[in-house]
Amino acid sequence: MSVSTFAAVFVALYVAHGLGDHWVQTSHQAAAKGQPGWAGRLADARHVTTLTVTKLIVLLPVAAVLGLHLSALGLTLGLGVDAVSHWWADRRSTLAWLARIAGQAEFYSLGTPAHPAHPVTAEGRPAVHLGTGAYALDQSFHHLWLLVAALITAAV
Repeated sequence: MSVSTFAAVFVALYVAHGLGDHWVQTSHQAAAKGQPGWAGRLADARHVTTLTVTKLIVLLPVAAVLGLHLSALGLTLGLGVDAVSHWWADRRSTLAWLARIAGQAEFYSLGTPAHPAHPVTAEGRPAVHLGTGAYALDQSFHHLWLLVAALITAAV
């Protein structure tokens, strides 16, 4: 595995992750993927499917233009590990559990009415804002697995 192959794969996956997680994911998938039961599991599976396809659509032209030699097995394993980890985290209760056992429960609730220092308007109602602790932990978890996926994709 070359360092440049790993770097190119990681950058492509990172960019594709942002597109797939924010532009390609539907509002229904975003709202439903954390629900209990099959409705939530299926919404999450649909999201992860479109996310993984987005990653493949971005990665393959990058590999072709840069002359990267990626194996079908490496792509399958790397994207598979990424997809499974993404599905797991996006069920929401799983990531909330991980935050609790890692001592990050208060940060997880940051930016929500559940947090003791939640933002409020002058009238005392919850204020609209960008980002929460849950979102920051979600994205950093995904970034870790993008790194693992890039290593696997580039090395196999």
